[in-house]
Amino acid sequence: MNAPQIDIGIPEAARQATAEGLSKLLADTYSLYLHTHNFHWNVTGPMFQTLHVMFEQHYNELALAVDEIAERIRSLGHPAPGTFSAFKELSSIPEPDGVPAATDMVRALVAAHEAVARTARGIAPIAGEANDEVTADLLTQRLAVHEKTAWMLRSLLEG
Repeated sequence: MNAPQIDIGIPEAARQATAEGLSKLLADTYSLYLHTHNFHWNVTGPMFQTLHVMFEQHYNELALAVDEIAERIRSLGHPAPGTFSAFKELSSIPEPDGVPAATDMVRALVAAHEAVARTARGIAPIAGEANDEVTADLLTQRLAVHEKTAWMLRSLLEG
């Protein structure tokens, strides 16, 4: 038996375009999650305790975000990417080389959070044109998190 057609008031072409954008956001978010978790495990130096705890808070938040983004893609009627190869192809965030020093970890995470924000911002016009308020709300929430986190991480590098 065939599944019923999706009729949520968003045309298929708009759902497809939104799902493609969200797939890039999912890949960027998952890449950022992996980098943050990696840095949590491997950070050393005088800022160890602060960064170790902060990175744990960040990767826990990102783990929840990955699920929300993937479920939104599914709600739009499209499969969510879920493999390392798909994420590597879709993500705009480069992998770090080796284990960077603590301040270089922070710099890399600032750049990655800003990249995720740019990706989210790029999807917003597509959601807006489709009157897709649910996706627009998800993007607004993600932008707020990534812009605030980038600011907090940048603050660690001042002085």
